[in-house]
Amino acid sequence: MHSTVRAHMAMHLVVSSELSFRIAVDLDYDGGDPFAVRLTFHLPGDEPVTWVFARELLVDGIGRASGEGDVHIHPVGEDLSQVDLVLRSPDGDARMRAAAPPLLAFLARTDLVVPMGQETAAGDLAQELAGILSATGRES
Repeated sequence: MHSTVRAHMAMHLVVSSELSFRIAVDLDYDGGDPFAVRLTFHLPGDEPVTWVFARELLVDGIGRASGEGDVHIHPVGEDLSQVDLVLRSPDGDARMRAAAPPLLAFLARTDLVVPMGQETAAGDLAQELAGILSATGRES
């Protein structure tokens, strides 16, 4: 059985330097998928939107600019108290601003489930390989 970590926080959808909207965001981590975090954004009047990306990207992005492709994360300002998440899709880009402390608290809890750098424990890998090999042997 894998443990999960869930958190709920507010972020701001930044429209411009003068305008932003506060939205609710659910953060989820499942030890069964140890490399990924899921952020579900609850936009008023729309269905929730979930983005899945690497936990390591979130960790790195709190302290320095990180990311390629659809997800970029970087600290805002010198004090590292806020983080911007830039999410790119064919429908357009969205910039979310979040306080860093709740993200750090969430990440600390995920580290208790599966420590960073230990996502592929030798025992789990050996068990999966044995399952694959035994299934392949049965088909021949």
